[in-house]
Amino acid sequence: MQTILLVVHLLIALALVGVVLLQRSEGGALGGLGGTTMGGMMSGRGTANLLTRTTAILAVAFMSMSLLLAILSSGSRAPTSILDGPNPFDTMPLQAPAAPEAPAVPQAPLAD
Repeated sequence: MQTILLVVHLLIALALVGVVLLQRSEGGALGGLGGTTMGGMMSGRGTANLLTRTTAILAVAFMSMSLLLAILSSGSRAPTSILDGPNPFDTMPLQAPAAPEAPAVPQAPLAD
């Protein structure tokens, strides 16, 4: 489920970047694409309102999805303490050393 939400979050982020890049910095949205010559709803003012509303909706969706993903990722882990884990300085119990073996008796060289 988190993977699906993460993909949706990525798509919202890409859409938000695209909508922001379509806007002009002076407030005349889609200026390079002929936003002032379009008629009806897509007039210069209508385009600015549409992109402004779309930006606001995508920003709210992005923030909501970020919070939801943060809550979901932290809810799956129980709080732990570093003191509950194994002590890295503990050594394994040593076994008693085995009795040393008797040295091997050297063999006399064979006569030719």
